[in-house]
Amino acid sequence: MNVGDPIEQSALDRRWRLWASAAVGGILVVGAVIGMLVLPNFQRENAALDLWTAICRAVGITEGSPAYRQPITTAQALPVSQVAWDPDVLDILANANPQQGAQIAAQVCVACHGENGVSSVLEYPSLAGQSSAAIYKQLSDYRSGARVHELMTPYAAQLTVPQLASVSVYYGRFAQQATGLGGRDLPGDDYIVKLAREGDSARALPACDSCHVPGAGGPIETPVLTGQNLQYLAAQLRAYKTGDRQNDVYRRMRDISEKLTEQEIDGLARYYRGVLF
Repeated sequence: MNVGDPIEQSALDRRWRLWASAAVGGILVVGAVIGMLVLPNFQRENAALDLWTAICRAVGITEGSPAYRQPITTAQALPVSQVAWDPDVLDILANANPQQGAQIAAQVCVACHGENGVSSVLEYPSLAGQSSAAIYKQLSDYRSGARVHELMTPYAAQLTVPQLASVSVYYGRFAQQATGLGGRDLPGDDYIVKLAREGDSARALPACDSCHVPGAGGPIETPVLTGQNLQYLAAQLRAYKTGDRQNDVYRRMRDISEKLTEQEIDGLARYYRGVLF
């Protein structure tokens, strides 16, 4: 090894460090020019801002930059059904007292829904023909606020969960009672009949009958449409369509109703009520 070797290596290392420092410095200068002059000037020209405001936005210290910390707001949750068909809920329904339900119904419910579940007010639903589970689901949604009605919401809020179950079981005893002719075997508009029985695959509309007639085997909370009051049924389909009613599980009814025309809603309501076309 020569005596001059370490000195030459040191000089070479110094040269590379100088080049590396110059390169890093150059990158920093270019970045600063772009960040402090080019981008702010572009933003200023396109947003009609003064240069200082544009620079402040570019470095993230003024509102308008993605880096600016916006205040965090909490959106109010949309109302959704809180009913879960777990063993505890099923047990509450199985052990509900129909006699207690009859007493509550006589005091509160019969004026609108009838003693045997047949409503005399066309805007209110008939409960005869509905299962206990279907009635319990809607009462629970009124109680939780997932579904809102000027009369039903305060009534349901005053009842305990066992009382809701007892009313549901009481009216569920009339599940086999016909509330009208029903549309299943009626003649009528061929398109509406097909929509109810077969759906419309081109619009991803399932058949209403697949869930909403007795014995269809739909979800446990599914209401029966056969014989339901025409005005009530049409109003609920429109409420789903507009989003005013939102207590359907997984948005099933909202997604379906949004695809229905006004004429189809009226036609289906007449069909299930049993009114001839």
